[in-house]
Amino acid sequence: MKKFSWRGLIIIIFMCLTAFYLAPLAFPNLLQNSIWKNKTLRLGLDLRGGMEILLEVDIKDLTEAEADDVVKSNIEIIRNRIDQFGVAEPVIQKMGVDRILVQLPGVDNYEGAETLLKQTARLEFKLVAENDRAEEVIKLLDEVLSKNADRFPELNQDYQKEIKADTLSTGENGIGKGIFGRYIVPSQYDFEVRSSDLPMVSRLMEDSLFTQMFPIGYQLAFDKDETKTEQKLYILHSNVELSGSDIHKAKAEFGSNKSDPRFTNDPYVSIEMNREGARRFEDVTAKNINRRLAIVLDDKVYSAPSIGDRIAGGKAQITGRFTVNESSQLAIVLNTGNLQRPVKPISTSIVGATLGNDSIEAGKLAGIIGFLAVIIFMLFYYKVVGFVSDFVLIFNIGFILAILTALRAALTLPGIAGIILTIGMAVDANVLIFERIKEELALGKTPRSALDAGYRRATVTIWDANITTLIAAGVLYNIGSGPIRGFATTLALGIIGSMFCSIVFVRAILENFIVTGTSKKLSI
Repeated sequence: MKKFSWRGLIIIIFMCLTAFYLAPLAFPNLLQNSIWKNKTLRLGLDLRGGMEILLEVDIKDLTEAEADDVVKSNIEIIRNRIDQFGVAEPVIQKMGVDRILVQLPGVDNYEGAETLLKQTARLEFKLVAENDRAEEVIKLLDEVLSKNADRFPELNQDYQKEIKADTLSTGENGIGKGIFGRYIVPSQYDFEVRSSDLPMVSRLMEDSLFTQMFPIGYQLAFDKDETKTEQKLYILHSNVELSGSDIHKAKAEFGSNKSDPRFTNDPYVSIEMNREGARRFEDVTAKNINRRLAIVLDDKVYSAPSIGDRIAGGKAQITGRFTVNESSQLAIVLNTGNLQRPVKPISTSIVGATLGNDSIEAGKLAGIIGFLAVIIFMLFYYKVVGFVSDFVLIFNIGFILAILTALRAALTLPGIAGIILTIGMAVDANVLIFERIKEELALGKTPRSALDAGYRRATVTIWDANITTLIAAGVLYNIGSGPIRGFATTLALGIIGSMFCSIVFVRAILENFIVTGTSKKLSI
């Protein structure tokens, strides 16, 4: 019985995994199968096109050093969000003092990507004010605003005269007759603002007088969703009961009959709090039974459920008529943390393939010519042994493409350059080994002895040469960005693949099929 070979098993696994991930390239119809659905090689922005967004960071009132730290921190948070969003090889870099350039290759959900990038993700849990107290807050605001109607030129002159003369009638279904209260309509649980009145209400809320005179301990917040006719408005206690720092992890899920019949088959976000957050959440719910606790993200109320009982365990749900993409994006921003300072898009553009079809085809042609030149050289110079190295070289290139596919990385033009460079480096290791075998054969050794000695003496040199190149690739990847990272990735994968192919794969073929125990000659 033949002895079990770990080397043979590793080679079989290597070949099977390479074939599995490359199958969709040869047979595109396989992508319709669930097994291969997400296993396709991605192209970078320069080969495929995508989305480019220029963001501006709010750094007012910061020193130069503080601004630099904030921008760098925002870049890392944005990078983490993009990684979880599923975009491979993004370009994220600082532009000037307060701007960040983001390039997303192959993105088709443009609106979702932009929302994900600019969302500050400041999560807060706040108690909703009781209705009678909320109405008092609105009336207090009216007293101040009505005395300063001249600050709001958007109101027509007749309306301002009525306010000053105190002859203004109560707005239809509004809280009162004041400049603000007449727009606020009571609903079953909260308040509403008619869609036609939203621009004026927003103008009032943004005014500095409104901000300065707002009763201490309270705040206004709109609901996340706006209907065609109205938008919910909440009066909240400004005290933060819990915040995003109390969240351990968030996950997008679908409602089920077992979780909550009200949200069956609806997307929502489940959150699990850390130890301190769980303790605080239990304490808040125990002290505020039958009151409502609003879940506020970036000053928008996502839901405001009533507290029915003390909640232990630190688990909660964020609902709010989500789409699947919205729930997924919210989970991502909660897991990656808050942006240090808000950002806003300065420009957004859809980018076509920057190189054009002619340049892409020229790159392919250069790669094919280089590959064939190496194949022919090895075949004619090293004969049968060269043919073996050529055969394995095909698997080496396939290995690089397969790993890029498995890692959901993107292939860029610099990445193609890295593959072409790998072709030369792969046969370089074989050349060192084959030349050493030739020297051993010239000393009169048998093919088997020469093969063993050649690999033993050349392997040390191959390790030294490739490890130094691998270190250089690692430095390029960590310091560089975008195209440089693409080159470093394919170079590193090529080095790993070429070392395995040269030292393990080629040797296994030579020992098992070319140089047997009775071989007297070696075609090299």
